[in-house]
Amino acid sequence: MENQLTKSNEERTFQYQHSLPSLPVPSLEESLKKYLESVKPFANEEEYKKTEEIVHKFQSGIGKKLHQKLLERAKGKRNWLEEWWLNVAYLDVRIPSQLNVNFAGPAPHFEHYWPPKEGTQLERGSIILWHNLNYWQLLRKEKLPVHKVGNTPLDMNQFRMLFSTCKVPGITRDSIMNYFSTESEGRSPNHIVVLCRGRAFVFDVIHEGCLITPPELLRQLMYIRKKCHSEPDGPGIAALTSEERTRWAKAREYLIGLDPENLTLLEKVQSSLLVYSMEDSSPHVTPEDYSEITAAVLIGDPAIRWGDKSYNLISFSNGVFGCNCDHAPFDAMVMVNVCYYVDEKIFQNEGRWKGSEKVRDIPLPEELIFTVDEKVLNDINQAKAQYLREASDLQIAAFAFTSFGKKLTKKKMLHPDTFIQLALQLAYYRLHGHPGCCYETAMTRYFYHGRTETVRSCTVEAVRWCQSMQDPSTTLHERQQKMLQAFAKHNKMMKDCSAGKGFDRHLLGLSLIAKEEGLPVPELFTDPLFTKSGGGGNFVLSTSLIGYLRVQGVVVPMVHNGYGFFYHIRDDRFVVACSAWKSCPETDAEKLVQLIFCAFHDMIQLMNTAHL
Repeated sequence: MENQLTKSNEERTFQYQHSLPSLPVPSLEESLKKYLESVKPFANEEEYKKTEEIVHKFQSGIGKKLHQKLLERAKGKRNWLEEWWLNVAYLDVRIPSQLNVNFAGPAPHFEHYWPPKEGTQLERGSIILWHNLNYWQLLRKEKLPVHKVGNTPLDMNQFRMLFSTCKVPGITRDSIMNYFSTESEGRSPNHIVVLCRGRAFVFDVIHEGCLITPPELLRQLMYIRKKCHSEPDGPGIAALTSEERTRWAKAREYLIGLDPENLTLLEKVQSSLLVYSMEDSSPHVTPEDYSEITAAVLIGDPAIRWGDKSYNLISFSNGVFGCNCDHAPFDAMVMVNVCYYVDEKIFQNEGRWKGSEKVRDIPLPEELIFTVDEKVLNDINQAKAQYLREASDLQIAAFAFTSFGKKLTKKKMLHPDTFIQLALQLAYYRLHGHPGCCYETAMTRYFYHGRTETVRSCTVEAVRWCQSMQDPSTTLHERQQKMLQAFAKHNKMMKDCSAGKGFDRHLLGLSLIAKEEGLPVPELFTDPLFTKSGGGGNFVLSTSLIGYLRVQGVVVPMVHNGYGFFYHIRDDRFVVACSAWKSCPETDAEKLVQLIFCAFHDMIQLMNTAHL
């Protein structure tokens, strides 16, 4: 990625979109075979036999018909999954999405030129905003290099959704509004929204055809902060976005009915490039301990986050930054890319602005003043109360493991991602005494509008290895052999899933075809083992590698008795962020992280001491 961001390149960002292959439909036989294998760790002999019968019946009966219908659907669409996935995974979901669906993460600038320091919030904020706006201009001009694996271009469509994108709540289904255009396509919004102490302000970032500079951005931010710190707080309309989706949709309809001007103001927020959130708090952070900052970006003040916005850039009083993003329009790799770009620019410029200090006479920010009444204020208070209640139940442990990193695992010929996934399996097994069904993200961007597929990291091989690690009668050599088998299995699954040969999205497609045809739910999907193995979004471990850069993130668990687990990998360290619900007596994020770090040591020791 480093090379791809700095290389001067004549290719245009979106030029390969029309030539990308369509998303394939895997073979039914292969998918069901892989599915059966994935349920084994969670079944006794009797349960497995029953599921095997259900699967075979499905394969020769209704499954065959559904698969045919899916193949027909795929003929007419370049990505048969896209619309379905968006609806099922995001837009139809009714629980509050700001906390349950959004992902968030701290910016890594504190590790070099920007350690936490009071009094730096606005100056640093103007610089970080400016670099983000330059990234926006790269996208507008299609100068962001195309991501490739070797010479194969990957789908870049998600990058269109980074700026000027917002989810809008609906009574039964939300929708996504995207106002972004490239320069060749025409005009695109060029204003940002700043939220501070329950108030909202807007200003354009282009003046007389040019991007406004950090000193000019600083003037705008100073104006807003001074106003907000010397006058009463605003109503905090943004808090409504943290509500249950149908409730928020109704509150929004009421707001618009109260005064049509409210709709104009809402559309200003929706179409803005991004929302810049000005926090008053100063979360603690060090290069070894990210827990407090990670919690602050995920569960901070709901009155200064627009939960539906694709990009909330959050600034704290001590000059530390982060982001909070709606997950519907794009996956975390988009955010990782922009964060890395900005971090590199800040690093290259030693954290300073080295250009002109001249400030042109640009219009001051305009405040978005919503018409509210008692009902709206009650809705806001209710939204805040439910949000803070749920947020206070979340435990987050985010730490760096610094004994070694990618360099050593590569030297031992162990894939670093698989290394972490297996350490997680072992840690979970040691903590809970049984295997944990696990979702790991695989990207499918080789295909048109491809997003993700599920790698089920809890394999038969992984469980056998975990059991051998807990069995004192097993020799080191046996443990090592079992570990290498688990590695090989995981590496193959990741390769298959990225190549469009996963099975979870395929099974989802088959269940949705049945639903669309008005057919009863096939037994495959009502089988207890389907849910127990993670099917239907019931994975106890919800995990994702965020990449090999300095960028970290976090999500909440998929299920109440589960964990959210994001991690990134560097030459000399692994950084992990683990979340769990405090109200679940079984789970403990901090304990799990400690056990993962122990597992790292055990695995390396195994490679050092066992003789092949």
